Amino acid sequence: MGRPDKPVDCTIPARAKLAVFLRARKTAAGLTYDQMAHLVSGAPSKATFERAASGSCVPSWETVYVFVIVTKTEEEEFTGRLDFAIDSAMELWLDARRATRAPYYLHAAPDPDLIGSLADLSRGLRDLHVWVGYPTPGEMERMCGPGELPRSTTRRIIQGRTLPASPEQAIAFLNACYVGPIGVELWLAAAARAFKHDRPYYPETYSWVKAHAKARNQNQEATSDQPFDSAA
Repeated sequence: MGRPDKPVDCTIPARAKLAVFLRARKTAAGLTYDQMAHLVSGAPSKATFERAASGSCVPSWETVYVFVIVTKTEEEEFTGRLDFAIDSAMELWLDARRATRAPYYLHAAPDPDLIGSLADLSRGLRDLHVWVGYPTPGEMERMCGPGELPRSTTRRIIQGRTLPASPEQAIAFLNACYVGPIGVELWLAAAARAFKHDRPYYPETYSWVKAHAKARNQNQEATSDQPFDSAA
């Protein structure tokens, strides 16, 4: 038996909710922090796991993800609900990051369907960056491949001084903001719409239209490849 946990630090409610979620998983799995660290060969360490569930800080997503995986239950494995637990953890983690990092308040995630101009697109990307917890340019650069999203470029994008230089750079930015394939398609549609509105005769506009079409086709193919459930 490990020693009892200290009370969750409730100074920042969103951070506390994440900690409560993680502690509940640890309790359900019947594990101590020592045992959890042993299962992953000390990476993350016992202290890192314990700190993640303390409410005193926002842990890295990598730590939260491993915490959820290590505390998975047999029911989650057999029912496929582990993905739901990961999604719930991501939502709580983003809420906690937003509560502790964001320079201004957003009531909801920006809606790419409302973007009609390049100015709208610039503001939308900045708001998206805030919505996902204001990751640093360095963090975003490390989430992408070499040279895909230089931190200097990211800094200018989140300052509203420039737009992504290409659809590929926009996709890297979106991926670093934890946007999934469907979301990427919607944002590329918004970018194509904005470029067609403001720069209809520029050669670069076609590249955005083409990138959106490619993303749409990839999502359609992914959907069609899913097995058909006759019971649905």
